[in-house]
Amino acid sequence: MDLFEAIKNRRSIRAYTRENVTEEEVEKLIDAARWAPSAGNIQPWKFVIVRDVRIKQKLAIAALNQTFIEEAPVVIVVCADEAQSSWGYGSRGVALYCIQDTAAAIQNILLAAHALGLGACWIGAFQEGLVKKAVNAPLNIRPVAIIPIGHAAEKPRAPSRRFLREIVHRETL
Repeated sequence: MDLFEAIKNRRSIRAYTRENVTEEEVEKLIDAARWAPSAGNIQPWKFVIVRDVRIKQKLAIAALNQTFIEEAPVVIVVCADEAQSSWGYGSRGVALYCIQDTAAAIQNILLAAHALGLGACWIGAFQEGLVKKAVNAPLNIRPVAIIPIGHAAEKPRAPSRRFLREIVHRETL
């Protein structure tokens, strides 16, 4: 699959078939995530693989009742280890770099899922405390995204995008 084709054709999927996602597929997704760039190569990410129905229900509630999370065969909760980022970069590592680093890993997961013929959705709207409790995350581990993954039961149309001339600036803003 061509990279630019994958970038343009990937969609946020919110409906899934009952078909399983294999452990090999999950491993490929996490392997793609770990190859994302990170500040100082600190790699502050943690990935919680969730298949348990009860935990998925807790995640759906934490995500403002986005119940489609429960329908996905597998959910990956991507977390940032703030303490790990702070070792190299102090408060900027905690406030920014660990978020940027995990965001790059999340995008790799989404593109890898698309390349494997799977559907996924990046969910950022959630109550952090409830997600932490659902996955038993320690104090310094911050949930950044919930990613339900499965075989798509929908084919959303492409959303509109702003024109390049609207978003590109040369030399100054």
